Amino acid sequence: MFKQLTAAVMVLGTGLLAAQAVQAKTVHVTMVAKEVDVVIDNKGTTYPAWTFDGTIPGKVVRVTQGDVVDFKLINPKTNKNSHSIDFHAAEVHVLEEFAPVKPGETKHFKFEARRPGVWMYHCGASVMAQHIARGMYGIIIVDPKEGYSEAFPKPDREYVLIQGQYFPDADNYKAMLRNEGSEGALINGKLFHYDPVHDPNAALALVSKPGERVRFHFVNANINNPVALHPIAGIWDRVYINGNPRNVLYDIATYGVAVSEAVSVDIVSPEDRTTANAIVDHTMSAALTGAITVLINSPDADPNMGKGDNILPRADIKPATKKGGGHHTP
Repeated sequence: MFKQLTAAVMVLGTGLLAAQAVQAKTVHVTMVAKEVDVVIDNKGTTYPAWTFDGTIPGKVVRVTQGDVVDFKLINPKTNKNSHSIDFHAAEVHVLEEFAPVKPGETKHFKFEARRPGVWMYHCGASVMAQHIARGMYGIIIVDPKEGYSEAFPKPDREYVLIQGQYFPDADNYKAMLRNEGSEGALINGKLFHYDPVHDPNAALALVSKPGERVRFHFVNANINNPVALHPIAGIWDRVYINGNPRNVLYDIATYGVAVSEAVSVDIVSPEDRTTANAIVDHTMSAALTGAITVLINSPDADPNMGKGDNILPRADIKPATKKGGGHHTP
């Protein structure tokens, strides 16, 4: 009888391990370093950016805790600069996986997303400040393997917001290091990206329905300045420090986000009326130069915005004028 019970336990244990192995998966992610002009505001002004896949920010990478990220970075031979990637969610060797990739070369490595949360990724090639300021950054979301719970409720909508400093003189990395010459704050790659109130050229505002729980995954991609993240006409219902469900704060007016830090924040609008919020960096020099995002809470909200692959909306703006420096790395 004892042998039969032991065998049954071993079979059960093997089955559980197999089930856990099935749950974890390998996620293949490929990015191409592109040195291209991108539109930097709602008027169509272009900027000589360095990017992942041609956009500021790069693509949203989303995995589940325990997944293996199989990553490839391609640096085309047509580029003039070395580039790299630094995933803040990866625990690896800084001089190996995160090493610079020369033009014409490719970097390939794997890492296990062991810890849940939201994390910045960025280029770490020299001069790092310049590579980040010119647009080489993004977000990786590692969802907890346990899924949602009462302590970590499923949001009705999610949006990614990534804030960066705008330095029109793209070549002057020494000024960037002195924090001089910054003339605006970018939200997902544009000044006043989702703010038709302060910029009549803005084509987008973010939306939800009254009473919905909206979760913002926010990254501070500034190279120098912290962010005072505040929802005007609202209160953060919950703040998940680094996006980890175990690190929760309640009823917060303003949350300070350090350089390179990420956070998930929830806001729940009143159920009985149409309202609006302005998600701002309460540092006025940033807010009034681009770091304002309007969220409209109305019954006719687009049912697709903030869901699925549409958590980082991008306005389609045609280039108009050029502004910024050249393509030379000192």
